[in-house]
Amino acid sequence: MNEGNTQRWEASFRRYIDWLKMDETADGRPYSGRYVGSLVADFHRNLLYGGIFMYPADSKHPRGKLRVLYKCSPLAFVAEQAGGVASDGRRRIMAIVPATLHERTPLFIGSSYDVRTCERFLAPI
Repeated sequence: MNEGNTQRWEASFRRYIDWLKMDETADGRPYSGRYVGSLVADFHRNLLYGGIFMYPADSKHPRGKLRVLYKCSPLAFVAEQAGGVASDGRRRIMAIVPATLHERTPLFIGSSYDVRTCERFLAPI
């Protein structure tokens, strides 16, 4: 994800990012961050090496920025076929039925462990 938008993120997502940076070798932390800026290139790297691609909602784009129909859903299909997960932070991407052609969503896609952990941080308390 693009950490240049940190101040626009929800506090729960900022806590998740801080948690990923903590030293805890038992579960592979700290994570290193990479951001090419291309969804397909970034996600391809996650397919090869593991991890999570994140494009959260923020105060400027509260419904997310990536299009459900022709970006998120196709990659969610690929992720699920590879044993991973794709989520908007609360529900499965493949369960979203777009109401409009250009409907947008946040996207968290990658290993099931990483995406489920992210969802736990984002869940309302």
